[in-house]
Amino acid sequence: MYYENDREKEIIKYLPLVEKIVNRIDIKRSEYDRDDLYNIGVIGLMDALEKFDKSKKVPFEGYAYIRIKGTIIDEIRKTAPVSRTRMGKLNEYYRGKEKLEAELMRTPTEKEICAELKIDEKSLAKIHETVHNLASVSLEKVMFSDDGNSIELLDFLEDTHETGSEDTLLDKERQHLLTKHVGQLDKREQTILNLIYVEELSLKEIAYIFDISVPRVSQIHGKMILKLKGSMGREYDD
Repeated sequence: MYYENDREKEIIKYLPLVEKIVNRIDIKRSEYDRDDLYNIGVIGLMDALEKFDKSKKVPFEGYAYIRIKGTIIDEIRKTAPVSRTRMGKLNEYYRGKEKLEAELMRTPTEKEICAELKIDEKSLAKIHETVHNLASVSLEKVMFSDDGNSIELLDFLEDTHETGSEDTLLDKERQHLLTKHVGQLDKREQTILNLIYVEELSLKEIAYIFDISVPRVSQIHGKMILKLKGSMGREYDD
C-alpha cells in the first residue's frame, strides 16, 4: 500500500514535465488532441518510474524526459501515413538513439549509434537524410499551415519522384523561399533553428549551449517564426 501511495506521489510530482513535453508538440496534423497526448505521456512517465535504475546515478528528470517524449512520438508515428519499411527504420533509429541518450546522458556519437543499430556509416547517412527532410517538413508546416497547402510528410518519405509537375515546382519554390529567408536571420537565430529542427535538441539543451534561460529560447524561437511567416507570407503572396 505504501508503495502505491509513494508511486502515485512520484507520478503527480512529474506531471508538469509531461505537460511541458506535450505543449511543445505540433498537433495540427496529428489524429490526437492534447488530452490524448497527455494521457500517453503519463503512460511514458509510469514506464520511466518503473524502469529507472538509481544505481546508474543519472538524473531521473533527464531519463523521464526521453521516455515520455519517446512514448508520445512512437504513438504519433503509428498513425503517420508513411511506408512501413521506412517508418520501421526510423523507429529503430529513434529507439536506439533514445536508449543511448538515456544510458550515456548525452548525445551519442555516430559510431555509437552504428554499433547500437548494427549498421554501417552509409546506412546511417541515409537515415540522417530522412531525419533532415522530416525536420525541413516540420519547419515548412509551421510556415504554410494557415492555408492548408503545406508539404506533406508523405511527399518526402515515399520513393516517388514526379518531375515537371506543378506541385513539384511549387514545393521547390517553397523550399527555396524558406532557405532564402532563414538565411536573412542573424547567426544566433539560424543556429537555434538548426538545433531545434535539424539536430532536434530540446529547449533546455539549447538554453545550456547559449547560457540563457529556457523561456528566453522559447521567446527567440517564437519571434523567429513570426518573422519568417511575415516576410515569407508577403513574398509568397506577390
